Amino acid sequence: MSPRYDRDEHDDFGRPARRSRPRTKDRPDYSKAEDGLVITVDRGRYTVDLDNEAGHRRVLATKARQLGRKGVIVGDRVRVVGDTTGAPGTLGRIVEVVARETVLRRTADDDDPFERPIVANADQLAIVTALADPPPRMGMIDRILVAGFDAGLTPLLVLTKADLASPDELLAAYAGLDVDVIVVAPDTDLGDLRALLAGHRTVFVGHSGVGKSTLVNALIPDARRAIGHVNEVTGRGRHTSTSAIALELPTPGGWVIDTPGVRSFGLSHVTTETVLAAFDDLAALASECPRGCRHGSTAPECALDEAVARGELRPERLESFRRMEKVWTSPASWE
Repeated sequence: MSPRYDRDEHDDFGRPARRSRPRTKDRPDYSKAEDGLVITVDRGRYTVDLDNEAGHRRVLATKARQLGRKGVIVGDRVRVVGDTTGAPGTLGRIVEVVARETVLRRTADDDDPFERPIVANADQLAIVTALADPPPRMGMIDRILVAGFDAGLTPLLVLTKADLASPDELLAAYAGLDVDVIVVAPDTDLGDLRALLAGHRTVFVGHSGVGKSTLVNALIPDARRAIGHVNEVTGRGRHTSTSAIALELPTPGGWVIDTPGVRSFGLSHVTTETVLAAFDDLAALASECPRGCRHGSTAPECALDEAVARGELRPERLESFRRMEKVWTSPASWE
């Protein structure tokens, strides 16, 4: 009778022990990676604009595994390897996202702790609003302005459909902010708007149906952005742009980033300090405020009120800032 063989936990029956793949100190060589700009994102595929000695190409790419959960959004400057010919059926790989200079963010609502980045590396924000059909909503304009100030973007107000209503009320409301305002109607010459966009990366934001896509098509004839219509019952537009896209402007150059229409703009990520920093004159004066001053109209001994009294600050400038301050310290209102 054969002796009993009692296998213990240390007996591997002569088989080699399982080992993980040996580690290596060698790292992938990305020295030949090409620099590009992400111009649109669609279900994990990124269209990247490359323009270098190899020529101007639009390359479809995926995100490299080593980037992990790091998001890639429209406007990101990235480095790409793999097949970068841009030929049909080819696919490159994004291996690095260059540090962002600016990020325009929003949250779903004012209680949402999760920020949603919209566009990276823009330097200008065009808030597009119709004067009628649909009517302007100052609450939404103020919220987008606040998000732009928080991101360090230069704001621009574009009022469309001036053939249907007067812009005077909105012009007066935003005079204190020293924001450039462009008023357009059908067949309006867009020379002034083109001048403000030239050389900048401008993100267009606004409600659905206010005419963003119409403007983009007029500025960039080859854009062919879909145009929607406003519902006569609800007064709201239909979403015709389903994702953000960066489009290059003709000579003298610049970029426009067209975004889907928004119906809410949460600001839970915004603080008084970040917005105040966008007002150079107010920030300098506020340095004289008592510790913990909120700079509101009821703040005791606020240096901003004293500056108005001394004639160093325009009252309408302070009033406009305090209206902005109420936007993210009061309950959300999209109207």
